[in-house]
Amino acid sequence: MIHPQPVTLEGYGVRLEPLTEGHADTLALAAADGKLWELWFTSVPEPSQTRDYIAAALAGQEAGHMLPWAVRELTSNTIIGSTRYHDIVAAIDRVEIGYTWYGKSWQRSHVNTGCKLLLLHHAFDTLDCKLVGLRTDNFNFTSQRAIEALGAKKDGVLRHHLRSVRDSVMYSIFASEWPDVRKHLEARLARHV
Repeated sequence: MIHPQPVTLEGYGVRLEPLTEGHADTLALAAADGKLWELWFTSVPEPSQTRDYIAAALAGQEAGHMLPWAVRELTSNTIIGSTRYHDIVAAIDRVEIGYTWYGKSWQRSHVNTGCKLLLLHHAFDTLDCKLVGLRTDNFNFTSQRAIEALGAKKDGVLRHHLRSVRDSVMYSIFASEWPDVRKHLEARLARHV
């Protein structure tokens, strides 16, 4: 796997811009759309904590295990959330997609499918990943349904996982599954248009 480097990814009505400190104010507005930080099982920052959230993401990028983006919806030209690669393990050609959130106004729209298509395409076709993982909290049923709707396979549950001492539901997509997943996601997006 080529080690992921900051890159802009664009298509399907969204642009993933390498996350910078300059996104702080617009991400704070996106998080305020639905008071997303109040969902205890997510990693959405309170508006006053957005700069710390960005600093932690950029520290993970500097350490080589994260690659974060701000999500811009192109029709409105608005920053509406964030996503990233994390738990990057170049030695085994694996990344995870996570820390994904969008303002409430953009949930259940074309945005998540478009972002996942861009991230999966980059992971499999540019970085030559063999596997892309996704995970969510055991109580985040909305996220579990969204991940399953992408075509990811449920690997299992890691009990008492991470610093928040949560149970994490783990999913994955193998490179051999990517062509079918891509067709499925492109068909879903065509229905949104």
